[in-house]
Amino acid sequence: MALQVRQASALAFALGLALSLALALPITAQAKPRADEAEGRPLPPEVNAALLRAQLPSSALSVVIHDAGTGERVLERQARQPVNPASLMKLLTTAAALDRLGPAWQWSTPVRLRGTVQAGVLEGDLHIQGSGDPGLSQERLWLLLRRVQQLGVREIRGDIVIDQAAFAVPAADAANFDGEPLRPYNVGPAALMLNLRSQIYSFVPDPTAKLARVLVEPPLADHAVDRSVPLVNGPCGDWRAALKAGFEPTRTHFAGSYSAACGELNWPVADPEPASFDARLLRGLWRDLGGTLAGSVRNGPAPPGLAPSFEFASRPLLDTVRDINKFSNNLMAQQLFLTLALQATPGSPATLEGARETLRSWLQARLGDEARDIVVDNGSGLSRDNRISARLLTQVLVQAYDSPVMSELMSSLPISGVDGTLRRSKATAGRAHLKTGSLRDVAGVAGYVLSNSGRRYVLVAIVNHAQAGAARPALDALVQWTMRDAPLR
Repeated sequence: MALQVRQASALAFALGLALSLALALPITAQAKPRADEAEGRPLPPEVNAALLRAQLPSSALSVVIHDAGTGERVLERQARQPVNPASLMKLLTTAAALDRLGPAWQWSTPVRLRGTVQAGVLEGDLHIQGSGDPGLSQERLWLLLRRVQQLGVREIRGDIVIDQAAFAVPAADAANFDGEPLRPYNVGPAALMLNLRSQIYSFVPDPTAKLARVLVEPPLADHAVDRSVPLVNGPCGDWRAALKAGFEPTRTHFAGSYSAACGELNWPVADPEPASFDARLLRGLWRDLGGTLAGSVRNGPAPPGLAPSFEFASRPLLDTVRDINKFSNNLMAQQLFLTLALQATPGSPATLEGARETLRSWLQARLGDEARDIVVDNGSGLSRDNRISARLLTQVLVQAYDSPVMSELMSSLPISGVDGTLRRSKATAGRAHLKTGSLRDVAGVAGYVLSNSGRRYVLVAIVNHAQAGAARPALDALVQWTMRDAPLR
């Protein structure tokens, strides 16, 4: 999972051309199989063989293959069984957001100067009001603070006040899910989410000095970092364990060593004290911009009746959807999940139950009774409780394919053998746009596959089993089989 993504998509033209060619190809008349025939068809031999090698029973695999052009349901196995989708849940969150908000929609973060500004001094407080934007990275926060300076402020005699009231989410222990509190995917949501409350440590070998230099971004106030670690020979191996790192709110230290064979590597780390991260980051960036702060950084409400001095707009929603789906960013997905509730009930803070109900309502409006059995715990898939059937997820993807935001959703998905979480896929490169899902006991893919004949198939395949981590070759084999138009044989 990548903490920050700086990618510019060049897919729009290629996708449009591919779709035009696919629609222009004549469709050979085929006898459409009945639904019971699709359900009764055996799995492809190569998929069965891969499952056997992984010691997985075929009953652990739920799969649907649907011809998006003709509407044929060409293969179904365990399709009605509710299963844990893992990160495939992000498809529901992002499809709902694109449908309800639109790909060009933006978050807005109001900023208020409370007090007078004279000779570069704000005699009062700077208020920043969160609205859920998951893209307030170090770079974008720098731009926000730079805008404050362009309004004439160099010194703040009062406080920087953060308004977190837009989300009413209880604080959670970051170690609850899997005992890994420093993993960025375990950071909890917040209305003002700065740099995903994480830092990136970079290790750059310097053979001449016999050490690896340690770089860290973003800078935090009152936080010391060991700036070098001994460089050693030998295999790279488990380089993170070899560093013997200690992460504390005021200090990061490395008691181990770093192998020269590793080259330059990055280590994203969630802050060990997330509740104070925003304050330390704001003080650090404001200082680096040459500003001074007499007071503190604290939480508090935006002053009622005071109009914003400016509103800082986010990147378009589509950019965030790409980050979520390409790199399976859990925290961004949760921010978007809560944003859906916030937008559905203006004037009321977003809650987790409100977000669940908003997503359930959207599904029921699109699919009716088909959606009654879904269990929505969160919008990221980082849950043991989410449940959806392969058939229902297929219905969502089929409807998205026929919607005005089809190209936006498809372009947000990882491309087989090319990028995102599918860059190591063994299926033919560039021919499938598929979201991946992985948990300790879940593996899955879902999205769109372009076949040799130019047909576009919707494919959903989910494995729920204790050995699910070994299922990737079987899923790759199923994708490759679909690319060969094997469903038509």
